Amino acid sequence: MRIVALVSGTGSNLQAVIDAVRAGDLPLEIAAVGADRPGTRGIERSAEAGLETFVVDFKAFASRAEWDAELARVCASYEPDLVLSSGFMRIVSAEFIARFRGRYLNTHPALLPAFPGAHGVRDAMAYGVKVTGCTVHWADAGVDTGPIVAQRAVEIRPEDTEDSLHERIKVQERELLIEVLRGLAEGGIPSVDLPEQSPGADDADQSRR
Repeated sequence: MRIVALVSGTGSNLQAVIDAVRAGDLPLEIAAVGADRPGTRGIERSAEAGLETFVVDFKAFASRAEWDAELARVCASYEPDLVLSSGFMRIVSAEFIARFRGRYLNTHPALLPAFPGAHGVRDAMAYGVKVTGCTVHWADAGVDTGPIVAQRAVEIRPEDTEDSLHERIKVQERELLIEVLRGLAEGGIPSVDLPEQSPGADDADQSRR
């Protein structure tokens, strides 16, 4: 199974995947790693691991649509079986989702459908729930609304800060992501056939990221 991974930040989840592939525990090939801006630690990690990398800089394009189309083109050029959003903080368009329909996997630091969006950890703490967690799901044109593949729960402790809780969620998120990728690579997790998105389905959310 060939994957293209997309990152925006440090790439800690991706590093766990790289390590598992190197150790022979994950039967897949990381064809390339891409980012939405230059200088991310995730790209640096990938280059240090000898992986091919690319940057489609969001700020270098006159419109979101142009950026999105170029991102889709570059990802497709690697002929991936799966595109992995690994801390990728950009919402892609319905056209991108259609191009990789049922092949765009995302991780989220909350138990979806609760607390979607960019601040899942903060929102869970603010709401006062006692348990949150992480989700791996198939992305659709909404915001964290696609079919759920797997989840893990994480207790919120009285002494938790947003940072301490997020770090404990990340530990479970990395393990869950590797578990899901292994299941997909080995055929233990079935593929999903997402319904086709109507044009403009994600327009209301495009200003969020």
